[in-house]
Amino acid sequence: MRSSSNPAFRNLPTGGGYGGYAGFGQPQAGYQQAPPPLTSERPMTIDDVVTKTGITLAVVAVAAVVTYLTQAWFLLFPAAIIGLVLGLIISFKRVPSPPLVIAYAAVEGVFLGSFSGIIGGMIDTWTRNPGQGVVVIGQAVIGTIGVFAGMLVVYKTGAIRVTPKFTKWITGAIIGVAVLMLFNLIASFFMPAGLGLRSGGALAIIFSLVCIGLAAFSFLIDFDAADQAIRAGVPAKYAWQIAFGLTVTLVWLYTEILRLLSYFNSD
Repeated sequence: MRSSSNPAFRNLPTGGGYGGYAGFGQPQAGYQQAPPPLTSERPMTIDDVVTKTGITLAVVAVAAVVTYLTQAWFLLFPAAIIGLVLGLIISFKRVPSPPLVIAYAAVEGVFLGSFSGIIGGMIDTWTRNPGQGVVVIGQAVIGTIGVFAGMLVVYKTGAIRVTPKFTKWITGAIIGVAVLMLFNLIASFFMPAGLGLRSGGALAIIFSLVCIGLAAFSFLIDFDAADQAIRAGVPAKYAWQIAFGLTVTLVWLYTEILRLLSYFNSD
């Protein structure tokens, strides 16, 4: 199975039975039918992926709405740290743990609710228009859903082929962006705007656009990893791992879209 740029998929097994279900799209070039089942566990189906992803995203949404409505925005940094720790544990854990994935979703929901509340409040202040922040948050949600749906269509139609070279390019670019974010954070301790990647200026806008593009292309690789897992007949329990991986990408995409929109509503 082709590797993914998403570390959440690093522990997906490469086989284990044949599910007999169609995946997200058509077989990639050179695909061969999976070998006979090597385990008695029920193989994963597309229904498993959709169900587990739906549950995970529902938890994210509920936690985000509750956090936003209660204005518990002080939980931003604790949620970010806990989410990072849980994400690393899930990524390196060889066997999927549904409770951990649900816990991660809840923590990320708190993070998104806090993040949205803070950004929304800043937009209200900048525009001197109470309620404008809620409008921008709604635009970010719609934009995130739109990008996800659009990339799913792109994958299913084969408009962009997910090849090993494509995966390597996206993975390398994501690593580069992560390094830049780290350096920007370190620089912000010594300079007010750091490297300027989050200052709201032209460079910040370009950087957010790059991040949004990478997150969008990451969906193609995530879909392909899920598709290959289904076709290889991996155990159904690994649908939780795929749900976790898609959630990671969706959270990243939403935060970048909201950041970008906030720049256009700043002073």
